[in-house]
Amino acid sequence: MRIGLADLPGRADGLVVHDVGCGTGSMGRWLAPRLDGAQHWVLHDRDPYLLHFAAVAAPRTAADGSRVTVETRRGDLARLTQDALTGAALVTASALLDVLTAEEVGTFAAACVAAGCPALLTLSVAGRVELGPAHPLDAEITEAFNDHQRRTGMLGPDAVDAAAEAFAGHGATVRTHPSPWRLGPGEAGLTAQWLRGWVCAAVEQRPELRERADRYLDERLAACAAGELCVVVHHTDLLALCRPAGGAP
Repeated sequence: MRIGLADLPGRADGLVVHDVGCGTGSMGRWLAPRLDGAQHWVLHDRDPYLLHFAAVAAPRTAADGSRVTVETRRGDLARLTQDALTGAALVTASALLDVLTAEEVGTFAAACVAAGCPALLTLSVAGRVELGPAHPLDAEITEAFNDHQRRTGMLGPDAVDAAAEAFAGHGATVRTHPSPWRLGPGEAGLTAQWLRGWVCAAVEQRPELRERADRYLDERLAACAAGELCVVVHHTDLLALCRPAGGAP
């Protein structure tokens, strides 16, 4: 990916990267220092507070010491158009696909392909969680959480398949790769935070689980605090390689 991006056209202030649904800017903080050459990041989000935080926390230098600049754009991601991506060498998003509907994913894929820029879409939930040691309620909590992810028409764990189909339908070459979170005793704080959110979403989806889920959470948090719990939360990354706009078929 790094070599391929180096060959893409940029502009005076560098390679242009659009980070869609940037949130706090974690994608830019991870990727910008790994790419050579000057870069200009365009951060998209609906939330002005998150845009401000992402811009302030953005890295200022690339892997080779070149300058990294940032601008922010507030707007509805579901209405992203080809024109908004004009000049982009790359579109990125992290933990975004699974909160979109099939229609929104289709619109997003069409805009990227029409603009002729690759899309790197990371950390989409895969609908699978492994906890060790196992517990009889693991599968039921997982199923309820997955249903919660699909509420109001969102794709949840079906998002990567839908996005792959949408990009391929527009002629893009699509690659996917597993990207699991592996949480062990050394990440006990993060594991506990994830557990609370995971179980809370499951109970929100299926209130009849509350009593059993409360006991389950207490047991799991105790195991976590004791360093006895390991968790693998499966995610999938997707790379869509699009023909440059105006390029030969």
